[in-house]
Amino acid sequence: MQIAILAHEKFPERAKTALGVLRYGDYDVAAVLDREQAGTRVHDHVPDVQDAPIVAGMADLEEPIDALLIGIAPIGGGFEGSWRPDVRAALEAGCDVISGLHYFLSEDEEFAALAAENDCELRDVREPRDDLTVSRGVADEVDAEVILTVGTDCSVGKMTATMELARDAREAGHDAAVIPTGQTGIVIEGWGTPVDRVVSDFTSGAVEGMILQKGDDHDYLFVEGQGTIVHPAYSAVTCGILHGAMADKLVLCHAAGREAIHGYESFPLASIESYVDRYESLADPVKPAKVAAGALNTHGIAADEDARRAIEEYAENLEAPATDVVRFGTEEVLEALL
Repeated sequence: MQIAILAHEKFPERAKTALGVLRYGDYDVAAVLDREQAGTRVHDHVPDVQDAPIVAGMADLEEPIDALLIGIAPIGGGFEGSWRPDVRAALEAGCDVISGLHYFLSEDEEFAALAAENDCELRDVREPRDDLTVSRGVADEVDAEVILTVGTDCSVGKMTATMELARDAREAGHDAAVIPTGQTGIVIEGWGTPVDRVVSDFTSGAVEGMILQKGDDHDYLFVEGQGTIVHPAYSAVTCGILHGAMADKLVLCHAAGREAIHGYESFPLASIESYVDRYESLADPVKPAKVAAGALNTHGIAADEDARRAIEEYAENLEAPATDVVRFGTEEVLEALL
């Protein structure tokens, strides 16, 4: 499928869905839409993902596309009015539109009418199935080893760590699969449940259901974590995934230099040691799990030497091996996990 990715005024730093699809998705990306970066290319900003031109809008595409993907995941998942002309243009051209927002495009009267008129689809990947139930506490009965990424905050690299670890495990000859719990993972993998959209009573059950669906077909399941257990808004999602997955091992993800909760800067991040204690203590009554490894996002550190020092310090605080999964690979961490 050939797609364009909408990332207006957010690429690359605040367009994590766009980056995730460019790095891991099985799509041919014709262009990224960003008014501020128009005239450049993806590789001018992020050299280690699929390259594509960056253009100002749908009118500037040089080749036809099958779908427009909204590649931004703003706090609250709202729809920005300035995106409307590009979504409208995509639908008028007969293109599907894929969205991971909490704002469902299929419930927008204008978009729904245009989609029907032009025989195209509005895919709201954040809409959960309607047959979810409460957890039965049986995810640990599957044959697979379950590994869950957890975080010190949102947007610290949990999805990236999940994808990198699963991919490298497969390349090393292991039978591994990803359990997608967020919009980016779902778009990349083509299936999953958007856990942050699930009724709270069913959150753990939604994760458990995915574990049961895949757990006897693979040796390892890498579960995509969400949020952080101390987040003032999203901690319920994090806890639901932790208890629903009944993981065997945890990978703690952190962004180097992050000192406060993103978007909630009055809430400082706690020490790494306290995150380890909190996650292990919270997991313990349902299914004991240790933080067996760490993933440190060193994107903000320019020199490799400085990044390696930051990782060494992080590993000491974790008392477990750690790496930047994109910058330095996963070999040492995978040895601790598999």
